[in-house]
Amino acid sequence: MFDRDYVQQLEQKQAEWEQRVAKEIEKRPERKKEFTTDSGIGIERAYTPVNIGAKDYERDLGFPGEYPFTRGVQSTMYRGRLWTMRQYAGFGTAEETNQRFKYLLEQGQTGLSVAFDLPTQIGYDSDHPLARGEVGRVGVAINSLEDMEILFDGIPLDRVSTSMTINAPAAVLLAMYIAVAEKQGVPADKLDGTIQNDILKEYVARGTYIFPPRTSMRLVTDIFAYCAKNVPKWNTISISGYHIREAGSTAAQEIAFTLADGIAYVEAAREAGLEVDEFAPRLSFFFNAHVNFFEEVAKFRAARRLWARIMKERFGAKNPRSQMLRFHTQTAGCSLTAQQPEVNIMRVAFQALSAVLGGTQSLHTNSFDEALALPSENAVRIALRTQQVIGYEIGVTDTVDPLGGSYFIEALTDALETEAQEYLERIDATGGAVKSIELGFMQQEIQESAYRYQKAIESGEKMVIGVNKFQMQEDTRPALLRLDPAIAERQVERLARLREKRDAGRVAAVLQRLREAAVGTDPLMPVILEAVRAYATLGEICGVLREVFGEYKAEQVV
Repeated sequence: MFDRDYVQQLEQKQAEWEQRVAKEIEKRPERKKEFTTDSGIGIERAYTPVNIGAKDYERDLGFPGEYPFTRGVQSTMYRGRLWTMRQYAGFGTAEETNQRFKYLLEQGQTGLSVAFDLPTQIGYDSDHPLARGEVGRVGVAINSLEDMEILFDGIPLDRVSTSMTINAPAAVLLAMYIAVAEKQGVPADKLDGTIQNDILKEYVARGTYIFPPRTSMRLVTDIFAYCAKNVPKWNTISISGYHIREAGSTAAQEIAFTLADGIAYVEAAREAGLEVDEFAPRLSFFFNAHVNFFEEVAKFRAARRLWARIMKERFGAKNPRSQMLRFHTQTAGCSLTAQQPEVNIMRVAFQALSAVLGGTQSLHTNSFDEALALPSENAVRIALRTQQVIGYEIGVTDTVDPLGGSYFIEALTDALETEAQEYLERIDATGGAVKSIELGFMQQEIQESAYRYQKAIESGEKMVIGVNKFQMQEDTRPALLRLDPAIAERQVERLARLREKRDAGRVAAVLQRLREAAVGTDPLMPVILEAVRAYATLGEICGVLREVFGEYKAEQVV
């Protein structure tokens, strides 16, 4: 972006400046001998055109809304409309969560995001022995279409965008959502939203898997194919780096491992007979907004540029929408502290700001009390208001990519892209994402990174206010959300009533058709949708697939 001769002259002047500064430091040392990002990337004392002199503006940055999308996937970004403010919510039964959804919509939230309880995430009904003690605890319990009907009662699905954080049983929950819409009179082609459906990161970082990786990929691509024909506005996957980062990865690892999973999904879809431009425009991503502010801004920009190049150069995508990395962001849950929890409000605000400056399409802000309990109504409102202040008050949405061109941001974007690309090459060398997961490569890298980060906190090298710096004696705790202990009992009773009143013969017949489809090669989504309409339960449907596909048992990574 700068004349080569000028950069060479400036490089000499910068070296002379560094020598003068070095003499000053001898008299008055800097705070640390070495400054790095949380990912370990060295930070220079000052950045100048020397650091980005070789960059070609059109090749590496481009205009907003144009390849390689470094500066954003829309030409007007937030000047057109703000990101979707989508607070993640779910607890107890469908009734309680329905009330929370309606409260958030009344407070100005612009999209719903469903948190499911652990039994739902791993395909068990609330009356299963393994569900005991977990029903409704970390999300809403959904066993059947009846629960889904209650969850979205009074919420018009043709006028709200819904995200569902569900993976192994994603096809079943999507089928329930489609069936609820049908009952509301809303055709599937009018539905707008996202299903996470990212099973690969479950083996790496999160653990809510059911089936082995390769059979799980069949379910993922089956959703791609079904939605391409029947639910065209639906984002069929949210390829998630969020949980990879929560598990302890660096920013560069978050980019690389997320995009490696994305590559695997594209390859699987092509092997299933889909054309890249047929499904790629509905791929979406999900990233973490962590605490190192400038590194996070650069991370989002680097990921966008790298994915655009992968889709264009590796997969030959012609449609610009196939090359766009559209993403949802959630602030870093792992950064929240139980000590001085009100300080989390500031952490979340800065993390949210980094996501906005990085060009997110959708955002969830964590509640300050989440290190202690499920978020209270007051804490959720503050989290939502944080987004609204960023969006409406402080002026950062008035121009596109306001940090673009910053010597520091551009240099950091380049550094993260380079490191992520090196990881991708290593993953390709092992045989791709699925093989590297089976070998434990990603898991090992994340474990080592998490260990280094925790060690830095314990040594005091990494400061965390209230934990290893500026501690104080705390005598009070904020008012926390308390769940009714009778939740599980009520949910189990409703499930028993459902089984009594539904057509048992119809359920048995459709589950047999599902078994036959799973044994063969027929598409599964149409049969799953038929089972859901018959009020077969989540556990029954996943039980049939468990019989056919088997269950995945993780290898221990040492």
